[in-house]
Amino acid sequence: MTVPTVLFVCVHNAGRSQMAAGWLRHLAGDAVEVLSAGSDPADRINPVAVAAMAEIGIDITGAVPVKLTTDGARAADVVVTMGCGDACPIFPGTRRENWVLDDPAGKDLEAVRPIRDAIRDRVTVLLGEVLGTA
Repeated sequence: MTVPTVLFVCVHNAGRSQMAAGWLRHLAGDAVEVLSAGSDPADRINPVAVAAMAEIGIDITGAVPVKLTTDGARAADVVVTMGCGDACPIFPGTRRENWVLDDPAGKDLEAVRPIRDAIRDRVTVLLGEVLGTA
């Protein structure tokens, strides 16, 4: 049985995509391969996103923003984009979803919590679909 691969993409790969990857790793364990990337990656993860995830027991401090590559996108069964517009490639046969979510950049912890929770809700639905349990 093949493990499905999910790629989360946002512009800087420092907030939304990293929180989504953290949620999916937490909820799916080894049942799904989780990747994240950015069309224009930042130098580091957004510390407020790290703090928001730490509040609920998910550690994303080891995550590093990486550049989105064509090969990386092709390798994924599902590509979830979050605000990267035309910089995110589309490949026939690859499921793509675009999640409209506020960017946590420049926001305080109080403002990032609802973004984190909205990501959790979407990741939970996606996980059920990917594993065929929805």
